[in-house]
Amino acid sequence: MPVTTAFPEPHFVETNGIRMAVYEAGPKDGFPIVFCHGFPELAYSWRHQLPALGAAGFRAIAPDQRGYGATDRPEPVEAYDMEHLTGDLVGLLDHLKIDKAIFVGHDWGGFIVWQMPLRHIDRVAGVVGVNTPHLDRPPID
Repeated sequence: MPVTTAFPEPHFVETNGIRMAVYEAGPKDGFPIVFCHGFPELAYSWRHQLPALGAAGFRAIAPDQRGYGATDRPEPVEAYDMEHLTGDLVGLLDHLKIDKAIFVGHDWGGFIVWQMPLRHIDRVAGVVGVNTPHLDRPPID
């Protein structure tokens, strides 16, 4: 199966009170890998990884996260806390009927994916932090 560099068109998911743009490559029955972009990026940051992993048989999924790209941008600052950001990903899995996924995050997306096993361990098959170490929670919100 040749690897194409064409970035997929988005489809939209209602999750956790927002409308999220989601880009996918690969077979629907492939093992799911969810890619979370950093700041100030978009799902497009994963334009090389989605087609390559899709061609390798994985279900590669990259959302524009809350506040970015074609996804909704709630006004209140509180709408961007870690509970909402990880809840968006759980809602994404629910909508796609996925039990568990590997979560890959870069930059700010890395901080979000490191929180997934702490908050939603039953939905996480693995975590990959790209340029983002796991850190303790800061002493203030």
